[in-house]
Amino acid sequence: MRQELGYREKSGQVTKFGQWYADRVQDTQYRDAPWCDMFLAWAADKAGLTDYVGIFAWTPSHAAWFIKQDAWTRKPEPGALVFFDWRGGKSYKGVDHVGVVERVAGKKIHTIEANVDREWLKRKTRETDKVVGYGVPRLVKANAERLDEIRSTERPFVSAPRPETGHGSPLDVLGTPPALLAAMVLTTIVLSLRLTGRRRGTHRRFTWPWNAPTARRPAKTSSGPRSPQAREKVRTAAQRHPAP
Repeated sequence: MRQELGYREKSGQVTKFGQWYADRVQDTQYRDAPWCDMFLAWAADKAGLTDYVGIFAWTPSHAAWFIKQDAWTRKPEPGALVFFDWRGGKSYKGVDHVGVVERVAGKKIHTIEANVDREWLKRKTRETDKVVGYGVPRLVKANAERLDEIRSTERPFVSAPRPETGHGSPLDVLGTPPALLAAMVLTTIVLSLRLTGRRRGTHRRFTWPWNAPTARRPAKTSSGPRSPQAREKVRTAAQRHPAP
């Protein structure tokens, strides 16, 4: 970054930083656009710090990015990006310009800024009354590392492998836990019913269809009409043995 101090934009406001950004985003309009933020994007890319500095051309969006990263502060420190509003506003939406803090001296900050006076890359000493806030790449990195650490402790739930189902015998189901449980329940019910039938030392059998007593059939009686000879014999016997 310091090696670029003294750089001056070319005619037509074209800069190598704008050209680099235009090639990156595939949009030629950035070749001659205000380049204070595109210079920082270029420098971050060269240093391998893009993830912590961001790549922007529009300064309000860059400030909003630091706010979302929880890396926004009102306190200056070396290495922080400083965002200015020349009207003195304190909202990120009004940011006009951005630079990087090189050092802090009392109430003043020493910065490196691009597009100074609309053409130079140079050092500046600034008061802080026009400062909206500071984006701190150090905090972006710390927050990212903390998030990675939290994610590394998470262990997804792994369900136990299900047993393979084959085409065995239908009797195989008798050895399964549900079948064994059903057998135990049925046995318990039968025993409880048999125990309720005991009275005074005798055992009352529970009537199942296979041990129920067989009903006795009534004796057959002949109630049909008798022959004349049979009726005569009955009458003769009644006369010989009259009822008392």
